[in-house]
Amino acid sequence: MSYARCPSVERPWVRPLRSVLFVPGSDQRAVSASPSTGADAVVFDMEEPETPMTEAVRERAHRIVGSFLASRAEVADRAEGEPCWFVRVRTAASGMAFRDLRAVLAPSLRGILIPKIRGPEDVVALDALLLAAEVESGVPRDSILLYPILETADGLRLSYEIAMASKRVAYMGGAISRFGDIHQALGYRWTPEGKETLFLRSKVLLDAKAAGIRYPISGMWGGVSDDLSGLRSFASELRELGYYGMMLGNPDHVPLVHELFTPSREEVAYWADLVRLGDEGARTGQGPILYGDPNQGEGHVVHLAHVESARLNLEWARALEIEP
Repeated sequence: MSYARCPSVERPWVRPLRSVLFVPGSDQRAVSASPSTGADAVVFDMEEPETPMTEAVRERAHRIVGSFLASRAEVADRAEGEPCWFVRVRTAASGMAFRDLRAVLAPSLRGILIPKIRGPEDVVALDALLLAAEVESGVPRDSILLYPILETADGLRLSYEIAMASKRVAYMGGAISRFGDIHQALGYRWTPEGKETLFLRSKVLLDAKAAGIRYPISGMWGGVSDDLSGLRSFASELRELGYYGMMLGNPDHVPLVHELFTPSREEVAYWADLVRLGDEGARTGQGPILYGDPNQGEGHVVHLAHVESARLNLEWARALEIEP
C-alpha cells in the first residue's frame, strides 16, 4: 500500500521541545505535580502506566488525565511555563484507541503519542480516529498533533513513510530504551556510551528531517538516575547529531537537559552577526564577506550557506524565546 507524500510546508508550526517527560496517567500525585516539573512537554501514559495493567487501573487513568486536561487552559491561552500536554494511548490495532481518545480530548491537549507503530497505516488509522474524537468532543478539527514512537523494527525501517503519512505528525525521533520494546525488537546490549543505537538515532533523524520534521526528539537516557555525567555525555551527543530534545522519565533531569538543548548566548550572537553580514552583503553587493580569525578555516569566509544556516538557528533560538 502506498501513501501520498505530505509536503513539509503543510505541517503546523510547532515549538521546539527540549524535554518530553513521561508521567504515569494512573498516578494522581504525579499528574497533579506535572505543571511544576519545568519540562517543555509532559506525556501522560495511558497505554501502560503501571503493571499489572488492569481495567480498573485504566479507568482510573482515564478519570485522572481527563479531569486534569479539562482543568488546564486552552493551547492558545497556555500560561507562560505551562508544558505542552500529550497523552500516549493504545494502538489503533488494539481497538481501544478511540476509548482512550474520548476520555482525554480537551482544548488543552497538544498531541497524541502512538506507541509500537509498525508502519504508515498505523498513523492513518489513528489520524481518522482522532478526527472522529475531535468532532465528537468539539475540539477544532486537525488541532491535535501526532507523535509516533519508533520502537519496532518495522517502524524504524519505515520512519520516513510514517512521518509522511499525515500532516499531523509534528514530532518524531529515534526512541531508545534499555529494557523496553525497541530492545526486544532489535536485541542490542545497552551501553552508557550508546554506540549500539547510534545508527538507529542517525537513520531516524535523517528520515525525520527529510520529511519536514523541524525539531526531532530522541529517546531516553537508560542509565542510573544519578549518573549525571553519563546523561550529559549522551544528551550532548544527541544535540551534536541534530536532535533538539529528548524523552525523560525523571523530572530531576529537566534542568540539565534544558542546558544542553538550549543555544548559548555566544552562539546566538555569532548567528546574528552572520545574518547581519549576509544581509549587508546582499544589500551593498560588496564582498567577499570575512568573519573573525583567518585561521578558523571554513568559518572565515562567509558564504550564503553559512548565512542561511545561521538564520535557521536563530529561528530555533527565538522559538525558545532567546533573542540576540
